[in-house]
Amino acid sequence: MAHRQILYLSHGGGPLPLLGDEGHKEMVSVLQQIARDIPKPSAILLVSAHWEANVPTITAAPNPPLIYDYYGFPPESYELTYPAAGHLDLAREVHQHLDKNGFKAELHYQRGFDHGMFVPLKIMYPEADIPCIQLSLVKGLDPDLHIKMGQALQKVEHENLLVIGSGFSFHNMQAFFTPDTQETRTWNENFDNWLLETCSSETLSTDERLDRLRHWRQAPAARYCHPREEHLLPLHVCCGLADGACSQSFELSIIGKKSSMYLWSE
Repeated sequence: MAHRQILYLSHGGGPLPLLGDEGHKEMVSVLQQIARDIPKPSAILLVSAHWEANVPTITAAPNPPLIYDYYGFPPESYELTYPAAGHLDLAREVHQHLDKNGFKAELHYQRGFDHGMFVPLKIMYPEADIPCIQLSLVKGLDPDLHIKMGQALQKVEHENLLVIGSGFSFHNMQAFFTPDTQETRTWNENFDNWLLETCSSETLSTDERLDRLRHWRQAPAARYCHPREEHLLPLHVCCGLADGACSQSFELSIIGKKSSMYLWSE
């Protein structure tokens, strides 16, 4: 099996991590530390919470533009650049393995990189010198389907590939603009602790781990932390691909909420 790293990261709020926002400083520091600690990848495959398609869809443009898919931020937010090249061969290989496993995957030759892609990568690899492709979520947001997408990628043989699930372990937008109470802090912590156990526990078998993720709505305060699950499902892809407990977990605060990230070194 080709050597690879798998990372589920919490990418914060829009472009704020790149604008010096105080609530994102710990997130920026953690992502920079991860990039220093792991081998520099030869290519990056990123699953973003900000792209949902009818079937799994992969970017195939040679030089994807950026999609500024956020609103109401300062003008400099819309002048950010991240000129990473695409990687058509890798896109075709990902497409092939998804197809082999029953997904009617598609290549997209025009779509650019959304902020779920370029914000964390600009923090981790600011030189933009690593070719990147992006993989969509699938509309309907079925947890089992996204686990199976990850499993379909297990045989991608690209050496020193970094696969990133870019979401946010806590994603209740209303809660970011509402004062915390002891109850809401407890809800946030209980769900994040459940995620930590699910991804980190060596006592869980692979089947038990994936079953917890399939039934994530039964976790403590699940729907408070994820009123809609698109920011959680990149983790399902990561766990389906990884087939085991994470090597390292990161607990941090982002915009005042307990958040987490998970790394698998294979």
